[in-house]
Amino acid sequence: MRKFDTQVQHLKYKVLREVARSAWKDELVDSITEIPEKIVPGNVPTMRCCVYKERAILSKRIKLAIGGNRANRNVIEVINIACDECPIGGFEITTACRGCVAHHCEDACPRGAISFDSNQNGHINKEKCIECGLCAAACPYNAIVNNTRPCERVCKVNAVSSGANSEANIDNSKCIACGACVYHCPLGAISDKSYILNVIDLIKKSNHNKNYKMYAVIAPSIAGQFNYAKIGQVIAGIKALGFEKVVEAALGADMVAAAESKELKEKGFLISSCCPAFVKYVQNEFESLAQYISHNLSPMATISKYLKEKDETAKVVFIGPCTAKKEEISLDKVKDYVDCAITFEELQALFDSKDLDISSMQEEKLDEASNFGRGFARCGGLADAIKEGLKEQGFDDFELKAVACDGIEECKKVLLRARIGKLDANFIEGMACKGGCIGGAGCLTHSNKNRAEAEKYSQSANTKSIINSINKLD
Repeated sequence: MRKFDTQVQHLKYKVLREVARSAWKDELVDSITEIPEKIVPGNVPTMRCCVYKERAILSKRIKLAIGGNRANRNVIEVINIACDECPIGGFEITTACRGCVAHHCEDACPRGAISFDSNQNGHINKEKCIECGLCAAACPYNAIVNNTRPCERVCKVNAVSSGANSEANIDNSKCIACGACVYHCPLGAISDKSYILNVIDLIKKSNHNKNYKMYAVIAPSIAGQFNYAKIGQVIAGIKALGFEKVVEAALGADMVAAAESKELKEKGFLISSCCPAFVKYVQNEFESLAQYISHNLSPMATISKYLKEKDETAKVVFIGPCTAKKEEISLDKVKDYVDCAITFEELQALFDSKDLDISSMQEEKLDEASNFGRGFARCGGLADAIKEGLKEQGFDDFELKAVACDGIEECKKVLLRARIGKLDANFIEGMACKGGCIGGAGCLTHSNKNRAEAEKYSQSANTKSIINSINKLD
């Protein structure tokens, strides 16, 4: 069964797998130059114009797999040599134009940028064009296309632009590390740094000196990701890697739901703090609203804090779909609780670097969070949990008016209304990725089935109360 959506993901995985395989054996330094040839054997290129460029790019991917540019604090980086010159001419009229009589495109243009020559072929005056796209929407023949970089098109915070040599450039002051550009770049020229070596180092040290215990905190969006195995087998695989205990981040979500619903009751208006990319977006673009961001840590940080306080020997690794989590763990308020963060892509590479066939393993039981905590994986799940949290804590006199924002574009619309006092809501749930965490850039698959699988996993929880879930921890 296919494990990844795209060939780009598969290539990234192969690099991670080979790096991890060498690291387990303490042979990484000696094998770095050999890895590109292992992935592209012989002299026939499989993805590029020549095998030499292909291997040069793979060498850059290896650098990202071992931590990337340490001077660059952003976890998202551009592999310049892999970034070809994408067509970036903006809106253009193609040969599909029929020179129709209606001229809907001309009528739709607010700046009079469209004209027709003697052969009735349409043209766009770039000096007048404001790239609004109304002409493209109006054309009945779909003859007007927008030639922009895929990475630039999917970046909804305008952090991606063209560099001096026409390669993609990331503005770190705007980037929220959501990873949309990483997943959508057809060339794999943008990638997230990997801290997979840090995880291997922690596991090896724990095996040698037994001075600390390895805890894995897994996100509820794991449902549907490893589609060739059951969740219990994934848990068994994680333990086989060297983790002593696997804990649900959904338990932290239950704790956050209880605390955040109480905070909402006290303050009257609140912006969620669960999605690090959304939080950074609010801080970057809506400074006046940042004061309303919940003071609670994210579910990942909350459960990790609990684990560290309960067990002083704990080393915690978060495993989930989110590239922004890799940045979140460097924050002052989080860094003491989470030692490392990796994605589901990287977990798959770890399994295969140890030749673990998790589909043949005996299932292991996972800690039981509530169905509401597990529901955080999808957009709207947090709002549902806040509603339940208010109910369970007896705050029946508080009327919840929640709005769940599915993706940064929706977040922007809601935040704009909130900034001018026109939002009829008292709680904003913000999810940077479409669909919520189930759409994270570090997912193995972005199938439309993910929401159904997340819902199924949520409903499978035996605990149907947030408070009961929290009480089990005590």
